[in-house]
Amino acid sequence: MTTPPLRSAPAPRPTVRLHLWLEEDGEMVFGMGRAMLLLAIDEHGSLKKAAEALGMSYRAAWGKLKQTETALGLRLVEKAGSNREGYRLTTVGREAMDRFRAWFATVERCAVESAATVLPWPVRQFEDKVRDGE
Repeated sequence: MTTPPLRSAPAPRPTVRLHLWLEEDGEMVFGMGRAMLLLAIDEHGSLKKAAEALGMSYRAAWGKLKQTETALGLRLVEKAGSNREGYRLTTVGREAMDRFRAWFATVERCAVESAATVLPWPVRQFEDKVRDGE
């Protein structure tokens, strides 16, 4: 008895995932998590609401923010009036967030392009996976 030939499975199309951050002397300076925290503060106008949106405690968000501000020697957020009015990004905070996200996208694009010449199967960027509804 002969067995039928194996049907080949569809070619995989894995997603490139990168974890990039900047550090100094082993201490976190800035990474995608910090950029996401700044983006959430910008969207919600509140550190508390930003922390909730990211699934972290207010204390953790505050600690990460203060650690990054200390490492950079820059203010990334400022009070938007009284305590009840929340926070807003400083000009430097917005620029740090935007530039890090642009750098990340450039590195990710480069990684995908490089993978196309090195790996035996096609890969895609994470954003492509999100757009495809996966």
